[in-house]
Amino acid sequence: MIEEKRKKVLHIVEAFAGGIFSILVDLVNSTCDEFDIVIAYSKRVQTPENFKSYFAPNVKFIEVKNFTRSISFKKDIKAFFEIRKIIKEEKPDVIHLHSSKAGFLGRFAANGKKIRMLYNPHGFSFLMQDSSKLKRKIYWIIEKIGAMRKCTIVGCSQGEYEEALKLSKNSICINNGLNVEKLQNETKDFKRKDIDFNNLKICTSGRIGYQKNPKLFNKIAENFPELKFTWIGDGDLREELTSKNINITGWKTRSEVLELVNENDIFVLTSLWEGLPVSLLEAMYLGKICIVTDCIGNRDVIKDGENGFIINEENYKNVIQNLNNTVCQKVSKKAKQDILDKFNVKKMAEEYRREYYG
Repeated sequence: MIEEKRKKVLHIVEAFAGGIFSILVDLVNSTCDEFDIVIAYSKRVQTPENFKSYFAPNVKFIEVKNFTRSISFKKDIKAFFEIRKIIKEEKPDVIHLHSSKAGFLGRFAANGKKIRMLYNPHGFSFLMQDSSKLKRKIYWIIEKIGAMRKCTIVGCSQGEYEEALKLSKNSICINNGLNVEKLQNETKDFKRKDIDFNNLKICTSGRIGYQKNPKLFNKIAENFPELKFTWIGDGDLREELTSKNINITGWKTRSEVLELVNENDIFVLTSLWEGLPVSLLEAMYLGKICIVTDCIGNRDVIKDGENGFIINEENYKNVIQNLNNTVCQKVSKKAKQDILDKFNVKKMAEEYRREYYG
């Protein structure tokens, strides 16, 4: 009996850091026993130095040397030909593209009529509010041109899926998910502490950039000077965090981030836009009271008053001041249960497997 040849999946990712990195680690490690996996990547400042150790030993890595985060005509053309060469040499059955740069270049470097292609925006670039209206329009046009290629767009949240449908009917929704078993092991020694409502500890995590809205985080801290705030991470807008009660930790390892989040009572996400934030899912799993802004990604996970709270610049004071033990116990329990039921890697990986097989 002839053994059936395993399918090869080529992941192409420029934004090889942060939440995308975490999702890719869990997805690849959940599918590498069934598929041959190759990752064509580009390193960022936040990419772990020992990134290969996060993945199963049978995963192959190829660096795309000319991948850059910003648009660079010269480097993008070079990256395009690098990707085309990788596709020609690796001969994948499936190409899975992650983030806008890889999504655009990859869709044109490959022929979607011959190779099955999936594209995860992980937060559409035309939703970036730090860009001018003209830039956002250009990003939308770029996405629309890319959507003309034969490729399935995968929204990592309901909101992103709805945006994808405006570009192409060939779109589906697969929610990001956490590796619950790994998280259980990583957090098994964490101590659960009772919330001291007179001494609340509030944190967030991620890059201190425009997307995460450090101005609003700083404003909240200024209005609660008696409370301790922590920003886990770093970034080019750290000077906007001027409130004296904010501690900026700098970049930390994943295990350190989880420990720091666990030490806090409330996880605040003041984002202007998201795909589906892994940091929020992890905070929910840890049973933190999650307070988030009303944007795509955040509102696809948090149901106000049920598993967390949705705020704006006017109502955050009332939300924080009105927290009590009964409400927090109910919200915390529902948040963790939603991760186990809806946002887990087993569910996510199974849906991607079906797509890989086509």
